[in-house]
Amino acid sequence: MKLNHLTAHEILELIAKKEYTAKDIYQSVHYQIEKTEKEVHAYANLTEPASLSIDENKSFPIPIAIKDNMCILDQETTCSSNILKGFKPSYDATVIQKLKDSGAIIVGHANMDEFAFGSSTETSCYGPTHNPWNLDCVPGGSSGGSTAAVASNQAIWAIGSDTGGSIRQPAAFCGVVGLKPTYGRVSRYGLIAFASSLDQIGPITKDIKDSALLMNIIAGHDPKDSTSINRTVPDYTNSLVNDVNGLRIGIPKEYFIDGIDAEVKQAVLDAIETLKERGATLKEVSLPHTEYAVATYYIIATSEASSNLARFDGVQYGLRKIPAKSRKSSIVDMYEETRATGFGTEAKRRIMLGTYSLSSGYYDDYYLKGLKVRTLIKQDFDKVFKDFDAIITPTTPTTAFKIGEKTSDPISMYLSDIFTISANLSGIPAISIPCGFSSNDLPIGMQIMAKPFDEEMLFRIGYTYQQITDWHKKRVDL
Repeated sequence: MKLNHLTAHEILELIAKKEYTAKDIYQSVHYQIEKTEKEVHAYANLTEPASLSIDENKSFPIPIAIKDNMCILDQETTCSSNILKGFKPSYDATVIQKLKDSGAIIVGHANMDEFAFGSSTETSCYGPTHNPWNLDCVPGGSSGGSTAAVASNQAIWAIGSDTGGSIRQPAAFCGVVGLKPTYGRVSRYGLIAFASSLDQIGPITKDIKDSALLMNIIAGHDPKDSTSINRTVPDYTNSLVNDVNGLRIGIPKEYFIDGIDAEVKQAVLDAIETLKERGATLKEVSLPHTEYAVATYYIIATSEASSNLARFDGVQYGLRKIPAKSRKSSIVDMYEETRATGFGTEAKRRIMLGTYSLSSGYYDDYYLKGLKVRTLIKQDFDKVFKDFDAIITPTTPTTAFKIGEKTSDPISMYLSDIFTISANLSGIPAISIPCGFSSNDLPIGMQIMAKPFDEEMLFRIGYTYQQITDWHKKRVDL
């Protein structure tokens, strides 16, 4: 039995029966990392095995990968950027503390696009991560290391962050389940911010049941996070019901556009038909402001990134570069040298775009107008959810593309998130689940969106679909 191929709930059953121990599971994962990491490159850094605390008496002693933008006490946390090399936080992020309390075994920090700026995990200072299904392809991004770790069985489950699709898009590319919870449902304390009004932490797992289990651990109010919502968290496993009879599901026409890959479109339509056969009511709906989502997102996200990344200047964190030209260089020279050396090309691009949008004379024309359009996008969803329980769309317009294919064309890269961005702008929960494979054996994902704080609806629909189909059971065998 390949223990690293199992889901967390299958592993917990084996541990409960005393057939295997948590140490056995970790050793299986560790062996898989030693065997495949040079090919996949899922991790930015690994926790030293000798420093791991494996408590067999804890509830969830499951090996987990953590995206490299979440603070782990005394463990280098870099956002996969040179500017944070050497930075070791003095505290745990709230989600990390919750995971440690549950007994989760933190395998290491997963590779990511630098500061989560990207859709392919190619902008990392550590080099690109490879898609386990085809090593010549990207795993998606920015949580590509997290999804690749789960897909390649180098972790049983993982944690990512989603600002515009950074959990769901790579989950679709890697054939795993990726959930972006409602904004405020999971604490962001200890998450190194990209865009504070959009970022949300979420689980990456092999199936829906594991996603519900992981959400039970990480969800909840946190007084340390001013954006955390003080609202009762249900037991998400209670929503794992094999029944969609009578549910009203909207199919937005704006998401089935010209240019979408024919195999992706057909796989999602087949999945929708499967739900219809189980009793769901399906109807075409309209989200008319969808066409403005990408432009709106990149104005708001880059503006907030420009503000958030101003703190990385060589004074408090990580890298500090003193210009060699003169010992009398000013502090401004040090700022310029540190940021020029420490930030990669995509980070510099987004900082400049955001700074421009926030600058005097342009704030009203760009950032403020972007916020107004964001409100219109949210109102589109509010209107649909008055009559529907959920919305289903493709997660991505294509399957995974080749490494290097879009690095010279940032606009084309940005369009990879065209179907996922609106959920972040609206603050609603959304999940990507496997729904098929292309003719060249690359995974295809279906996205389900629901009302704010109705993650239970996502789990219900996703669980029902996974009782009928086996797409989520396919495993990479590297």
